[in-house]
Amino acid sequence: MFITHPPRSLLSLIRRHFASRFSSSQAKTLATLLLLLPPHSPRPHKESPISPTTRALTGGGGIPRRPMAETEENNVVVVPEIPPAEDEDAKHGFTRPEMYQSNLAGTVDPYDRHVFLCFKSPSAWLPRVEDSETDPLPKLLASAFKARKADIAAKTKLTISEGKEGSDFEDGDVLIFPEMIKYKGLKDADVDGFVDDVLVNGKPWASGIQEVLTGSHIFVCAHASRDKRCGVCGPILIQKLQEGIESRGLKDQVFVSACSHVGGHKYAGNLIVFSPNSEGNVVGSWYGYVTPNDVPEILDQHIGKGVVIERLLRGQMVKLTEGGEKVSEEKLPNGNDVKESKRDEESKTEIGKENVTEVGKDNMTGCCQGTNGFSCCREESSEPKEETEQKKNAGLGKLSCWIQSLDQSDVLAAAAVVGAVATIAVAYSFYKRSG
Repeated sequence: MFITHPPRSLLSLIRRHFASRFSSSQAKTLATLLLLLPPHSPRPHKESPISPTTRALTGGGGIPRRPMAETEENNVVVVPEIPPAEDEDAKHGFTRPEMYQSNLAGTVDPYDRHVFLCFKSPSAWLPRVEDSETDPLPKLLASAFKARKADIAAKTKLTISEGKEGSDFEDGDVLIFPEMIKYKGLKDADVDGFVDDVLVNGKPWASGIQEVLTGSHIFVCAHASRDKRCGVCGPILIQKLQEGIESRGLKDQVFVSACSHVGGHKYAGNLIVFSPNSEGNVVGSWYGYVTPNDVPEILDQHIGKGVVIERLLRGQMVKLTEGGEKVSEEKLPNGNDVKESKRDEESKTEIGKENVTEVGKDNMTGCCQGTNGFSCCREESSEPKEETEQKKNAGLGKLSCWIQSLDQSDVLAAAAVVGAVATIAVAYSFYKRSG
C-alpha cells in the first residue's frame, strides 16, 4: 500500500534537517519511503552491568525512563536532561559523612586584624587567587603583604571577597576588620603605598578615601576551585542568608559576601561574622559545619542579640584597642580590663616614676603602679603617709645642713671636750673602787 500523505510531524522533521538539500516535494517523497521501511531489529548484544543508580532511574532496565513532552508548534518530542547520577549533597554537601566528626573549638589561631580585597566572583577565582597572571591585583597585594609581614605589628589575615560592579563592594575595594574601614578602588600602582600607610604604620591611606563600615558583615567561603565542599555549601548558605535577611527587614544592616579559602575545608560550611557583641565591640567569629538550618539562629541570636553560638564556633578574632593593641577578656572586680599592651605598660611605668620623683628622689620604691594608669600615689588615703615621709626627710635635711655649717676647728674643740669628760669619768670610777 502506497501512502501519499505522511504525518505532519515527520514532514516537519525532514524539512528542518534537510532544507538545504531537498525541496518540499522531495521531502514528502522521502518521508513516504521512510514509512515503507520495515521496523529495525537490533542485533543481540551482551549487556553491561547496570549500576544501582541507573537501575533506580530505569526501573531495572538499561534505558532510563525519560518523561516525554511535545511542543504545540510542530509536535516534536522534547527529552529533558537526566539528573546527575551522583548526589552532590551526599558527597560534598551538608549530609556528607565527615560532618560533625571533628571538634571545632580552637581550629582558628588567634589573630588581630582581617583584610578583605574585593575582587570578581568565585567562578573567576583560581585555586590560589594570587597566582593569576592576567589579574595582578591580588598577587601584588599578597606579595607586598608578605614582604612587609615582619613590620606589621598586628597579626593580619588577607582574604579575597566577591566584588560586584554597582554594589557596595566593587573590585578593588579593601575592607578592614575590626576597625570597620573601607578604602575604595585600590589600583596596582597603589599597593605598596597602601600596605606601608595602613598596615605597617597604622595611618590613613594617603592616596585613598577612608569610609566607615556599618552594620554586620558575613563572609561565606564559596571557593569552589579550591575545594568542592565549599563550592557546594557556600552558595546555598549565601542564598539562605540573603532570604533570611530580606524577610527580617535587615537588608541595610546585614551584608553577605562570598569569600575565598579561609582554612578548614572539612568544616564547610565555613563563615565569618563580624558583628558587635553584647558590649558593643566588633568581634570576628568563625563558624564551621554551618547548614541552612542554622541560618535563623545566626541571624536572630548572634547578629540580633550578640550571643555566640558555641556549638558551631571555631574561634574568634582578638579584640584591639584604638591604638591597634590587644585587649584581654580578663576582668577586675570593677569590670575594667586588666591586661594592657607592652607599650602601654612601659608608658604608664614612666608616668609612675615621674610621680615618685615628685614625692622624693631617694625613695624610688615607695609607690606602687597599678593597671589602667591607676597609681596609689594619687589616692587620698596615702596622703598622710606621704606627709609623714616628707616631714621626716625635712628634719633629716635640717640636721644635715646644721652639721655642714660648723667649721672644722669647732668640730675638733667639741671632740676634745667630749674626750676630757670621758677621761674624768673613767678616773673617777677608778678612784671610787680604790677607796
